[in-house]
Amino acid sequence: MGRTGRRRFFKSGATALAALRLRSGSSTVSATTLENLGAASRPPASAEGPADSARPFKLGLVTYELAKDWDVETIIKNCEATGFEGVELRTTHRHGVEPTISKQRREEVRKRFEGSAVRLVSLGSTCSYQSADPAEVEKNIETTRAFVELARDLGCMGMKVRPNGFPKGVPHEKTLDQIGRALAKCGDIARDNGVEIWVEIHGEGTEDPANIRRIMDVANHPSVGLCWNSNDTDVEEGSVAKSFDLLKNWLRSCHINELWRAPAPWGVPLRGTGQPSEKTTPGFPSYAKPYPYHELFQLFRGANFSRYTFCEIPASAEPLRLMRYYRALWQWLAA
Repeated sequence: MGRTGRRRFFKSGATALAALRLRSGSSTVSATTLENLGAASRPPASAEGPADSARPFKLGLVTYELAKDWDVETIIKNCEATGFEGVELRTTHRHGVEPTISKQRREEVRKRFEGSAVRLVSLGSTCSYQSADPAEVEKNIETTRAFVELARDLGCMGMKVRPNGFPKGVPHEKTLDQIGRALAKCGDIARDNGVEIWVEIHGEGTEDPANIRRIMDVANHPSVGLCWNSNDTDVEEGSVAKSFDLLKNWLRSCHINELWRAPAPWGVPLRGTGQPSEKTTPGFPSYAKPYPYHELFQLFRGANFSRYTFCEIPASAEPLRLMRYYRALWQWLAA
């Protein structure tokens, strides 16, 4: 479809939508206003589709939870089939890529990914450092070391850790500083192995952007960065710009979830298209709250982010079909 044809298509579509709303009596929005709202939210298009040249970052997959039951071969096959360019292997899943695997198995996994169209970008651990027990913190630092060495052997860019809330009876400021100091130690380990530590913005209370900022200020280590996690707590008055600006200097990775949570591109929800009322899948943000993904991707582009946005969504009975739809929507929002 040529440019003139596309303009006519969008204009006629906007006019038809406005006419439907006017006839239903649910709005007095004009066709011109509706078209302008849509144009403001639409990414640029060309005869070849979305403008990929404006999108330096890539789409990847976290094995949590869509791919939790896939082995390495299935992960690679399904990502290649659907155009996902990288993967983060989350611990405890069927792929079995854990610090306990042998040197030979590490070499096999590395070569298998290097011989494919899918990059093994990172490992997703559950290491955390907020415990009030110093021995528990040291244990997690040593587990971090084991994952860092595994990431090095597999050729990964980074490995993910996370704060996981506040222990009871301990001042929050003390816990935040403790996490930061532990991350500085982990940063030394990562630096010595040519790998980065990615701190997932995670945990009740600790996921607050201001608290994450304090952790990173205390850690103050060039090998320690952040994994944006697309949390509801990022959003203030419909925007993530304030949170992004607070943390952008540390961003090394990103988890994205249900992209359909993005606000409607025409700016005015149609009848029956509000956010769903069903319960959120455990471990994922609230379905009832929209998330401004188009704005987030614009902010990534403006910050010259050139790494991966990892899809992290619940399992599906039709994973390949879902992944193809997901990539199409991601291309639209990220273009």
